[in-house]
Amino acid sequence: MWKSKGCAQNDARENGNAAPTWMEQAGSVFVTFKPSPLIETPEVAPEVTPEVRLLKALTTDMSRQELQAALGMKDNEHFRKAYLLPMLERGLIEMTIPDKPRSSKQKYRLTDAGRKVLEPRNTRTTRK
Repeated sequence: MWKSKGCAQNDARENGNAAPTWMEQAGSVFVTFKPSPLIETPEVAPEVTPEVRLLKALTTDMSRQELQAALGMKDNEHFRKAYLLPMLERGLIEMTIPDKPRSSKQKYRLTDAGRKVLEPRNTRTTRK
């Protein structure tokens, strides 16, 4: 609670807010506080989904086995169906040897679309 208008105005100014307005009516005092000015702040990081975990793990060309190990996954079939194939279909990763998908030397790498998923989100406007 403030002892005077000046205290409330000083507090508002120190916090980067506009000074409050005061109105006396029928024996009551009404104080209006104005919100702080808008500023640009970065958006909160997106939830880390399995998709994002895989993309972050793919720092260099990696084999399926290396990717699975990086994610701590053991089931080959589940990894292939739930992670690898959907990411290939969406164009977020690509094969290093696309003509030979079953090659023992096959590795995977990020595409431009995959790198965009990892970029920080646009900034949004929030209050101070």
